[in-house]
Amino acid sequence: MSNIRVLVVEDEAIASAAHAAYIGRLPGFELAGIAPDGQSALRLLGELSAAGNPVELVLLDMNLPDLHGLDIARRMRAAGILADIIAITAVRELAIVRSAVAIGVVQYLIKPFTFATFADKLESYRQFRQQLAGPNAGSGKAGASQSEVDQAFASLRAPSELPLPKGLSASTLGSVQEFVRQHSGAVSATEVMDALGMSRVTARRYLEYLADAGTVSRTARYGTPGRPENEYRWSGR
Repeated sequence: MSNIRVLVVEDEAIASAAHAAYIGRLPGFELAGIAPDGQSALRLLGELSAAGNPVELVLLDMNLPDLHGLDIARRMRAAGILADIIAITAVRELAIVRSAVAIGVVQYLIKPFTFATFADKLESYRQFRQQLAGPNAGSGKAGASQSEVDQAFASLRAPSELPLPKGLSASTLGSVQEFVRQHSGAVSATEVMDALGMSRVTARRYLEYLADAGTVSRTARYGTPGRPENEYRWSGR
């Protein structure tokens, strides 16, 4: 799968430079350009598409000096520009979120955010594209199955967007998620228990939650004493 070409649309120079630098740190992505306002973004999107280098993902600030992000999204679609959109904004109004989803925004980032949060969102998006392409891409198969489509859309749903079950904490969830992400292979609940100093039952609850959210994959590990133990692997690997 080739790199995903990303356009950053942000009027604050420091923020746009930071977002561009973040993209440079993420495997599977490349910066296609930076636009400081809506008109510049629309013009650049058209120029790149005409040159045969279309943008595939737009990191779109919702509050720009000339156009609102929702207006830019509508104009993109009217012009036949089908690049996906991740909305980046400090706006928290529910009506804006609803409108953004209705017009095809696939992810929503609330300012301020850390690189880890940024990376999680883009990695989820990359998994979404990869899963929709799927193992049957180019095989002549007519289309994706229901389970393949469900899995692809589940990858866009970050754990932070799901209600935490009683007894689970966001901070501990972040620690477990980071441990799995940094591990070179699959991990078990026992390994998480030893590394993070929690009970095996607790470790398994967090891992199962991440598996249900689509953040990690879950398979049975054989070859160990007793009954098979599940192992969990970061889905982006």
